[in-house]
Amino acid sequence: MSSPAPQPTEQPTPLWRPDPAAAEDTRLVQFQRWAARHHGAPEGDYADLHRWSTDDLDRFWTAVSEWFDVRFTTPPRTALADPAMPGAVWFPGARLNYAEHALRHGEDPAEADRPAILHLDESGADPLVLSWAALRQQVGSLAAELRRLGIRPGDRVGAYVPNIPQAAVALLATAAVGAVWTSCAPDFGARSVLDRFQQLEPVLLFAVDGYRYGGKEHDRGAVVAELRRELPSLRQVVHIPLLGTPAPEGALDWDALTALGQEPVFEQVPFDHPLWVLYSSGTTGLPKAIVQGHGGIVVEHLKQVALHLDLGPQDRFFWYTSTGWMMWNILVAGLLVGATVISYDGSPGYPATDAQWRIAARAGATVFGTSAAYVTACAKADVHPGRDLDLSRLRAVGTTGSPLPPDGFRWIYGEISPDIWLASVSGGTDVCSCFVGGVPTLPVYLGEIQAPCLGVAVESWDAQGKPLTGEVGELVVTRPMPSMPLGFWNDPDGARYRESYFETYPGVWRHGDWITVTERGSVVIHGRSDSTLNRQGVRMGSADIYEVVERLPQIRESLVVGIEQPDGGYWMPLFVVLAEGAALDDALRAAIRDAIRAQLSPRHVPDEVIAVPVLPHTLTGKRLEVPIKRILSGTPLARAVNPGSLDNPAALTPFVELAAERRP
Repeated sequence: MSSPAPQPTEQPTPLWRPDPAAAEDTRLVQFQRWAARHHGAPEGDYADLHRWSTDDLDRFWTAVSEWFDVRFTTPPRTALADPAMPGAVWFPGARLNYAEHALRHGEDPAEADRPAILHLDESGADPLVLSWAALRQQVGSLAAELRRLGIRPGDRVGAYVPNIPQAAVALLATAAVGAVWTSCAPDFGARSVLDRFQQLEPVLLFAVDGYRYGGKEHDRGAVVAELRRELPSLRQVVHIPLLGTPAPEGALDWDALTALGQEPVFEQVPFDHPLWVLYSSGTTGLPKAIVQGHGGIVVEHLKQVALHLDLGPQDRFFWYTSTGWMMWNILVAGLLVGATVISYDGSPGYPATDAQWRIAARAGATVFGTSAAYVTACAKADVHPGRDLDLSRLRAVGTTGSPLPPDGFRWIYGEISPDIWLASVSGGTDVCSCFVGGVPTLPVYLGEIQAPCLGVAVESWDAQGKPLTGEVGELVVTRPMPSMPLGFWNDPDGARYRESYFETYPGVWRHGDWITVTERGSVVIHGRSDSTLNRQGVRMGSADIYEVVERLPQIRESLVVGIEQPDGGYWMPLFVVLAEGAALDDALRAAIRDAIRAQLSPRHVPDEVIAVPVLPHTLTGKRLEVPIKRILSGTPLARAVNPGSLDNPAALTPFVELAAERRP
């Protein structure tokens, strides 16, 4: 197994180093000092702390729960009673509630008027401010009404809502009563929502009448009506009139349910009581319904946002996301540490490409997260946020969703600020957190994620299960995390859960990403291992191809697949979406091939370069590599991909036509 690029033999120059005084003042360093005194943590560097955090999971997670003052109404007997994967037993006997932790910063009268949520939209209007006092009162009112409506612990509550304050209120009220939350963004069509919600049989649905995106209003009344018809388990629907549409017959009014102004009451539930259900993309069948628990999410998210993003009450936290992506759950986690959360409902690039940076500037964000694709789009659009906007409060930029190429790193440090902390992260909906990510005390190197996260035993393995350094391997997690799924919904014997993560290496989580762990302990993500390009025995992640190809100004986006042929050959087409005014002529084809040959590998020069008008993506914006590979391999469309899981099913047409042309 070979790396797509040779590892440097000399220590490279970092793009950024933390200021020593600022590093000493981080929550990470404060936690380490406290844990050294009380739990035997090492006083050395981050690598020493990380090693302790994975070697002694019980003491590490005990330290996390004590440092953050996790409120167990029934104290646990230990942090980790059984480390088996799957089936680890965390904090046995403990009882708590996620919503109580998310709202406890509003208990202090001195904090009551401070913003808990700032909401912005495309209109350019002043932010809507929801104070900590108002948030607690709305959650308390709604939770009381849910109980009055008969919602009980374990009942499922669905939400068809965008990233608005009402979504956070509804989540916290659902959690407060011990019901199970699940959400979809309103850009999902009815079939996509039903593929998810029908698995859970929700008894109540929060639903907007529509949303605004790209300068237009999008009415969703017909979709909501279809959801009501096709979800026979529903007993109530709560209408949220974003567009001002009157409530449909039989629906309850949001304002009436949140107007009582009372303090919340929190159901104390077991540590592993289901909190929410998230979903896999569902591109090749029904989405996997991933169940995560109150306790696991509380301790994991406290660790992640406080220690790895250094978030606290002085911060304003903005991550561009929708309620259909796990990053919305991470955004809400800012409340756990008292940060002000910035919600935004709108297009990422309207009215111009720099729209997200303008939101960050208007809201005074201190930490701003976005997708790697957005950073690449900004670089191509030649925008200059650091020059044109007041980003003086911004101290950190996070990226995820796909690997951020080195050019993205260069753009951040060239166009935002040379003093910014770039916290590129990678994780998964499966754990609703990060495996590798930002560390405020470490330097940032070009194209590299800083380090594995605390408590996460990340390694790169070869096919025989041997750990690798400086070479591409499978991302594995060798010891349990508290936010790993309790299981999948409707998977009573756990067979589908085990098949998804534990078949390749029994007892070890295989995530499905290709990674390189460098000699410095940093990490490079190369893309999904199930879409790996394996030519003449040399493996390469598709992300490496995209980085090189999309550096060309004529290419807006690209997709590459490698297909084994019946005769033993290997066909590797590259599909490109051209920038406006560009043409795929012989000169551009030669430029693409020369760039890949020179910068990556002669073996991975594509056999064909094919222009398509648009590429299909999942509803969370990820490229559709594996389904396209299946279509081009001859799998019928209906079996290769679920069209309801795509942002634009019509974008599949050129691939289906090409598959038909190539059919013998």
